[in-house]
Amino acid sequence: MEKIGLIAGNGKLPIVFAQVLAQKNLKVIAVAHRGETLDSLEKYVDTIFWIDLGQLQRLIEIFKKEQISNVIMVGGVTKASMFSGIKPDAKAISLLSKLAHKKDDLLLRSFAKVLEKEGINVQSSTRYLPSILAQKGVITKGVPTKDQYKDIRFGWDIAKGIGKLDIGQTVVVKDQVILAVEAIEGTDETIKRGGRLGNGQVVVVKVSKPHQDMRFDIPVVGMETIHSLKEVRGSVLAIEAGNTIIMEKEEMVRFADEEGISIVAI
Repeated sequence: MEKIGLIAGNGKLPIVFAQVLAQKNLKVIAVAHRGETLDSLEKYVDTIFWIDLGQLQRLIEIFKKEQISNVIMVGGVTKASMFSGIKPDAKAISLLSKLAHKKDDLLLRSFAKVLEKEGINVQSSTRYLPSILAQKGVITKGVPTKDQYKDIRFGWDIAKGIGKLDIGQTVVVKDQVILAVEAIEGTDETIKRGGRLGNGQVVVVKVSKPHQDMRFDIPVVGMETIHSLKEVRGSVLAIEAGNTIIMEKEEMVRFADEEGISIVAI
């Protein structure tokens, strides 16, 4: 049986991928991160190893011992953990010391290069699960209004701009005014902050970065995204077709319809 390595971050996405990989008759060897990865992932993989964030040498040793040559990176890491939860080993310290900055793209690409030098190939996660990528069009019963589409177009360029700068991927808009720009706090907190400032009826735009590396940091939306919109009485979620993963799609769309929230993939 072919084996594949799963570098697991937080959220439910690693579990979804583990289930699909098993259905494809792949043996899944997971490296999970304490304080980030859900404990329940253990039930869905063949073997799991737990490490602290920053134990790069240990991660490499695990995959080499397990004779893993192909891995995927699935799930994010809470960015605040970079300041409080990371325990870098000598190899990780060496990697970090060579970086000009610690923006996501540079950090992740550099991490992938270290693995590749060790004979471990980092593959695009969407290669195994293309069906969860957003397809173009409105996916809810509710359709954005003409004015909301103006906000989407306005926010789109701003979101692409912050993506190019590797700041974030999400903006909150109302009446062509930017209420919030995503940074280290993540999408849900950005939605809540912008929604409170806009006093409801806001439009959320989430896009991929220009020249998105599909091996990692792919935009993800799901039930938590819609719950955050509901909390601040938001109206629209606009995402990028073909470059955004939708988690729990049927449940998410049903809940959005119940709350009068429109979801559109552009």
